[in-house]
Amino acid sequence: MRKVVALLFILALMALSAAGGIYYMQQQLTRPLNLPESTLYQVESGDSALTVLNDWSERGWLETPMLINRLWLKFFAGDTAIKTGAYMVRSDMTTPQAIARMVAGDEHQFDIGLIEGLRLSQWLTLLEAHEAIDYDIDEETLGELQSAWPLAPEQELMSVEGLFLADTYHFTYHTRASELLKRAMQSMAAYLERAWQQRAGMLPLSSPYEALILASIIEKETAVAAERPHIAGVFVNRLEQNMRLQTDPTVIYGLGEAFDGNLTRAHLKGQTPYNTYVIAGLPPTPIAMAGRAAIDAALNPMVTEDLYFVAKGDGSHKFSATLEEHNKAVYEFQVKPNQ
Repeated sequence: MRKVVALLFILALMALSAAGGIYYMQQQLTRPLNLPESTLYQVESGDSALTVLNDWSERGWLETPMLINRLWLKFFAGDTAIKTGAYMVRSDMTTPQAIARMVAGDEHQFDIGLIEGLRLSQWLTLLEAHEAIDYDIDEETLGELQSAWPLAPEQELMSVEGLFLADTYHFTYHTRASELLKRAMQSMAAYLERAWQQRAGMLPLSSPYEALILASIIEKETAVAAERPHIAGVFVNRLEQNMRLQTDPTVIYGLGEAFDGNLTRAHLKGQTPYNTYVIAGLPPTPIAMAGRAAIDAALNPMVTEDLYFVAKGDGSHKFSATLEEHNKAVYEFQVKPNQ
């Protein structure tokens, strides 16, 4: 009988000891990581949870004894099959929380704003400068993107300018620049196709691509959101009346690297495919990246009698229906302030 009691006592002590050990482990595992700030951590192919925790221990990130971490991984952690990727490890995270994020493959999302009104060359500069993007753009990749445009007009596209939707794009570490542009192109094609189906009737535009060209001009002409439909209405009126668009941004685009910031009378008379003071109708390609609002304006312009507009110097424009009114506005807002 005494032996039985002794055995029960020993078993009770062992149970208490185990319970105490588990409690101690739980207390240790609720301690946050020893990080001065959030840190991007790369899990490489072949890394295990134990590999990661050993690395963190060497870096001094763990205040929990490594033996506790090993016991937790072996007996209590459950699924510890972490996935390759870049993860943001925060200083307020515990070890189980950080490992759980890696098991779920919840990689850190970076973002980049590809802004409307910029040219492709300017977008490429932004993509190349982003530390989390693998820049792989060359003439071949641009050619492949150009060939992949799903809404091509009857004629062959001259360039990829304007084929990408201006937006903020989210991505994971080491995403290729070409993949981001492919996503932006798919977004543009999808949005443009929907907008084309919902366009106003009797527009002087023969294809979604022509609408995109017009949207890019609208994008460059004004940064005032409320003016976009009005600007579009003016251009639609001019196209319908076979008037030249006479818009400076197209001239500047046609000049390319030769433009030094000063648009001259000689430039307005120059022979380029983009000089809308010389050519009739739209230029052959978009001149910038367009956003959704500019596309909507191009396909649903304001109904107006206006044929002219001039910058007022504050970012907005004065609109006029007659040349006489326009000349007065030019004098008031352009000539008179410089006298």
